[in-house]
Amino acid sequence: MKLTSSVFENNGRIPDKYTCDGQDVSPPLKIDNAPVLAKSLVLIMDDPDIPDFVKEKFKIQMWDHWVVFNIDTNVREIGEGQSPGTKGKNTGHRLGYMGPCPPDHEHRYFFKMYALDALLQLKEGSTKLHVEEAMQGHIIAKAELIGRYERKK
Repeated sequence: MKLTSSVFENNGRIPDKYTCDGQDVSPPLKIDNAPVLAKSLVLIMDDPDIPDFVKEKFKIQMWDHWVVFNIDTNVREIGEGQSPGTKGKNTGHRLGYMGPCPPDHEHRYFFKMYALDALLQLKEGSTKLHVEEAMQGHIIAKAELIGRYERKK
């Protein structure tokens, strides 16, 4: 399985449009070679590069920007600003996408797509932790796309 975007390359810079400095809409994504046996897809976008003061304030190790689960396996493209599937809650307590907005330096943003052999029995608004727990034992493939972003000084 492969995850790509038409607006940035793997390890490339995420354009401002998809961040807090722009329109804060989700970037378009393309999913190739999802397993035929998959029953659902999960998309998680997170930032492991958050500074210590954010970790301490929110009591977290990573900032979750986007959690979407039970995406139909026929989905091959996620258009700009779209969020197919069931929306999970991000660290900002919002449903849906929350664009990059690093407070200090360049951060890496990991877009992770999982193919599962089951639908997740979770409600809208479930957190990444709940989604990851429910995925255990059901992951049959994974793809990753990394974007980078640093705010203009």
